[in-house]
Amino acid sequence: MQVANVSSSRNYICAVAPKERELQALISLLDDPDEKVFHQISSQIEQLGNDAIPALEHAWESHEYGVLFENRVKELIHHIQNSSVITGLSNWTKSEPRDLLTGLLTLSKYQYPNVPDKEIIDFFNQLEKDVWLEMNDGLTALEKLKVINHILFDVYGFRGNRDNYNHPDNSFINKVVETKTGNPISMSCIYLILAERLKLPIRGINLPRHFILAWEDDFDTTEATGQDNFEVLFYFNPFSEGAVFGKQDVESFLQEIKVKPDPSFFKACTNTDILKRTLNNLIYSYQQNDQRDKMEEVKRLKKVL
Repeated sequence: MQVANVSSSRNYICAVAPKERELQALISLLDDPDEKVFHQISSQIEQLGNDAIPALEHAWESHEYGVLFENRVKELIHHIQNSSVITGLSNWTKSEPRDLLTGLLTLSKYQYPNVPDKEIIDFFNQLEKDVWLEMNDGLTALEKLKVINHILFDVYGFRGNRDNYNHPDNSFINKVVETKTGNPISMSCIYLILAERLKLPIRGINLPRHFILAWEDDFDTTEATGQDNFEVLFYFNPFSEGAVFGKQDVESFLQEIKVKPDPSFFKACTNTDILKRTLNNLIYSYQQNDQRDKMEEVKRLKKVL
């Protein structure tokens, strides 16, 4: 540890509150060459959770210490943030109801810790209002879907991301909202979040190699639990701008990809199923991008569900 660096650090320590001063003192020891000391110090800092991150970031950005210190701080910040996501997902699984947007925002914090939750929620508030203003009880199910499609694709400019299909950002709701692009499941989530708010009978259908939605005939406002006994008016594909099709088309798709039809393919998904499928997509994305460390971390996130 360099004496000059410690002295410089003390000037900052004196300017902060006692608890923060204690944290700064711990942070200044993170470059200790003794691994046992380092693990003991980092463990104490980790117990503070996200509250420790601003001070860690300040120390990292100051460049007062060497490369070892900066690498250790970077790792420590990532570990704290990852632990925070694990805790958030664990709490989400224990909540009732398991709100889809809340779950997706929690997941987004894995890659984007500073996700502006309020901005995303405000976006869906406005989207809901824009769709609601165009709706009325006299519209048929197909006419209601046409309204949603118009608002999403013509007014807001959403589209399926065919150019960069396997990009990890397609699985993070904040980036989907920002770029107005996504994969089949994230595009479906936009509809499902709207449906939950507007009490529309839309369900997720977890097909192999694809994710689609069903407009239910006899609607129960409670979350679907994967039961067989709901009647479908029609299916539609958010990735293809809400294109409508029937059960026979679904069966033809399964035949095309050489998958034997199974009753489970026509069951409604729970929000937990949707987050698991999102995590599976993310794992595949990181695998395709040769980001093995992230792939393993996301696998651990999936175990929480």
